[in-house]
Amino acid sequence: MKQSLELRVSQQLTMTPQLQQAIRLLQLPAAELSLEIRDALESNVMLEAEEEAETAGSGDETNMAEQSTIDPSEAPLGSSAADASRLGEDMPVDERWDDPAAGAATPSAPDPARRDSLLDNQAGPEASLRDHLHWQVEMSSLSDRDRRIAEAVIDALDQQGHLTESSEELCEALADDDIEQDDIRAVIAVIQHMDPVGVAAGDAREALRLQIDALPEDTPHRELARLAIAEDLRLLGPGQHATLRRRLGIDEETLTGVLSLIQQLDPHPGSGFGETRTEYVIPDCFVHRINGRWEVEVNPDASPRIRVNDYYASLVRRGDTSADNSLLRQHLQEARWLIKSLQSRSETLQKVAECIVERQQGFLEHGEEAMQPLVLREVAEAIDMHESTVSRITSRKYMRTPQGTLEFKHFFSSHVPTADGGECSATAIRARIRRLVAAEDPARPLSDSRLTDILREEGINVARRTVAKYREVMGIASSTDRKRLV
Repeated sequence: MKQSLELRVSQQLTMTPQLQQAIRLLQLPAAELSLEIRDALESNVMLEAEEEAETAGSGDETNMAEQSTIDPSEAPLGSSAADASRLGEDMPVDERWDDPAAGAATPSAPDPARRDSLLDNQAGPEASLRDHLHWQVEMSSLSDRDRRIAEAVIDALDQQGHLTESSEELCEALADDDIEQDDIRAVIAVIQHMDPVGVAAGDAREALRLQIDALPEDTPHRELARLAIAEDLRLLGPGQHATLRRRLGIDEETLTGVLSLIQQLDPHPGSGFGETRTEYVIPDCFVHRINGRWEVEVNPDASPRIRVNDYYASLVRRGDTSADNSLLRQHLQEARWLIKSLQSRSETLQKVAECIVERQQGFLEHGEEAMQPLVLREVAEAIDMHESTVSRITSRKYMRTPQGTLEFKHFFSSHVPTADGGECSATAIRARIRRLVAAEDPARPLSDSRLTDILREEGINVARRTVAKYREVMGIASSTDRKRLV
């Protein structure tokens, strides 16, 4: 093997820490961005919130006046700068972002202990019905075999807490010769008396009966309430009380007590449990109609406004290589980078939001049926940015519009060709299908084929399987099921 020298020319993008920080801030939602800024305010002495700067006393001004007699070659930087974010930009800086040896110039990381304490103060996710029942099963004295049956029963519950499978079906699903239907019924009875009482009942009537049976025997009107539940449940509704009173053979006052007792029960004992925690979103920008034009305003409360502290910036001196001065220079440089990244994020958010609003004016005025097809590439070309940047800035960002607070990605949808050579967005097609189904004759619901024909008559060329997919995504039952539910 012969050794030789070879010269190659190539281009590559170096992801400096400054660029990495800017990219990371782009994709942070408003809540996480506020947490990030609070971490920076605590770890960097050069940063301060603008409201704190406005309430600062005159003590710093006195210190600044005392330093006015210093030799100009050693004068502090930034004391007279108009833009605090540019303080110290002209001072010599040895450390560079792209210098691997400049370890001291890396941004300060947030304190993990503080982040953990913040997470401890957050509300945890609400326990689901299945988790609640599984915990009770673990705390019970059931055998391993009965616990396995209990897990199968819990998995067969719907969101209302009703059992969707019979004991025969559960027995077949367990596929164990040692388990019989009587064993499954016994475990179901145990679960029905767990909290909430009445869970794993076959229907609302059984759930109410189980809750009545769990009441103390001396509860007023307990037996009459059981008889009322055994009758047609529709008699419990308004306008049917006279019929129920005649069947039970009681007077009006007693019927009022019976109904009051039944109203304290829950026919759907599992409906009080949530599967996930409710998430509250902060809109990143607002859309208003001003003088006939749609205007976009970035939410100033989505992230705290920060700036460089004039006094601490004035302590940085040229040519001073002491450890304290190096630390101040490092914090000043990090503060400038953070402020510039936040400014870049705000400008990018403004550009993307304005481009979306310009393309979706029909949606803002008329609703989803006027939504125009839009993809990330079109926005990236309009604002002269990379498509990945647009993807990051639209991730988990929300816009408050007259049509509601919507995620940025809601305004993006694929397109379907129309008969006149134009395009129609998938969102508009789904809205049109929803309106057609809402206005249909309940006795003769529209099939997927009929919906396809109607859309084609309106100039929208869409396949029947596409209509079926859109219908399923919106949670609309098939025409057969809709007719059966009438």
